[in-house]
Amino acid sequence: QVQLVESGGGLVQAGGSLRLSCAASRSIFSNNAMGWYRQAPGNQREVVAVISRGGTTNYADFVKGRFTISRDNAKNTIYLQMNNLKPEDTAVYYCAVLLPGGTTYWGQGTQVTVSS
Repeated sequence: QVQLVESGGGLVQAGGSLRLSCAASRSIFSNNAMGWYRQAPGNQREVVAVISRGGTTNYADFVKGRFTISRDNAKNTIYLQMNNLKPEDTAVYYCAVLLPGGTTYWGQGTQVTVSS
């Protein structure tokens, strides 16, 4: 059974920072890429950042230079450090495990709200 447990969301003022965490079961974490996605009300879910099992990262253009994805293999955890947050970053943020062949497992989501 795949388990993804997210934490770290909350309310922050524009320009502030938050760090999201996602703990995964060991069996799923070590062999797969993982990512952060977000979904704002009325919008489709969109990719924010992805990290391969080897640590290669990719970011959506709208977060480049502000967000950093990382993984701690010893703790089976990935992180999303979010700096210089903007009101348009307000969304539910989801952790995901990206399996070969296109299967994706999702966490429960954590709300991030950025006030202006």
